[in-house]
Order: sequence, then structure tokens, then C-alpha cells
Amino acid sequence: MYCKSGKHILPFLLLILFISCGKVEHPPGILVKESPKQTNLSSVKKWDKNDYHFRALVGFELRAKVLGKESYSYDRESDIAPYDLALGWGQMSDQAVIDKIDISQRTRWYFWNTKKIPIPRREIEVNSANMHMIPSDDTIEEVLSDIVEGEIIYLKGYLVEVEADDGWKWKSSLSREDNGGGACEVVWVDKLLRLK
Repeated sequence: MYCKSGKHILPFLLLILFISCGKVEHPPGILVKESPKQTNLSSVKKWDKNDYHFRALVGFELRAKVLGKESYSYDRESDIAPYDLALGWGQMSDQAVIDKIDISQRTRWYFWNTKKIPIPRREIEVNSANMHMIPSDDTIEEVLSDIVEGEIIYLKGYLVEVEADDGWKWKSSLSREDNGGGACEVVWVDKLLRLK
């Protein structure tokens, strides 16, 4: 484990992590082989929270590498989703690939650019996504607040559609292969683990 203030080496499941002031770096190699998984629901699932009305579209589960994290507090969406996570799997969970791509987030979007593309563009598009995180309770929100770039996480919940009484709506994408406006996932998070 490494930070500017000091140096300590800790073996942990034979994996060496470098933590540089809030960022985790792994050795090269794909860390998450499987894509996010969504499942159809057998019945309609609806609920309310903080004057918003939620409808589950599909069940949702993933393991992924955190490519970026951005907090929000001033937009309408921050009433329910205080954080966005840019997440990667497949080749986008490989540190050797990530090190060659500049990743940023702003205004609920995830951006990437590179001087020399390390893998085909389509592989970047289908193996990464910006996801709006809606914590189901304060415990999940606390875990979200502690997550740092580079970590591997596991989450389970639903992709949702959200409405308010004034007509405001927010609906999740149901595809990992789209991009541009409306391509982000709106995720109700019931379970969230920081794996490494």
C-alpha cells in the first residue's frame, strides 16, 4: 500500500494494491471478466422514497472496477442520487488499459479520451458505463461515500424509472451497448460491497 506520506507493504490475498491518496491501482490484467447482469422481474415492483415514486424495470447485479466517482448536490437528481460511478469490466477493468485512457465525469456524464487508443473504441463503449447511484438507505450511502477510484465493487439492486408529482421523470437505460444521452443506468442499490 503506497501513499505520499509513507510506504507500507501489506500482502492481501496475494494482490498488491497501490493506494495513492484515494486511488487504488492494481497490477495489469483483467480483474472483472463478466458483464453486468440484468434479470426480468416476475411481477411489478413499485415503492416511494423522499416524495419520489420508483418502479423497478429489471433486477441488476454487477462486479466492476471504479473508473471514476463524482458527487452531486445541486441538481434535481441529487435529491435521490448523490453519486455517479463510472464503472468498467472486461478490458476496461485492466489497469494496463486504464492507464492509457483519461477519464473524467461532469454534469452526470462520463468522458474518456486517449492519445493512442489501447483497445478498439467499441470495446471501451460496451465495457464501461456511467451509472447514477440511488442508495436504498443511509448505510449504502455511507459505503458509496467511501468508495475510491480503482476499487473493485459488487452491487445488487434494480434499474429503475423514477417520477415525481410535478411531472419530473428519470429512466434508466437497459443496455450496456448504447452511448450518448439517455445511455446511463439509474441504479437503485440494495447491496454494495467494496471487494478490493
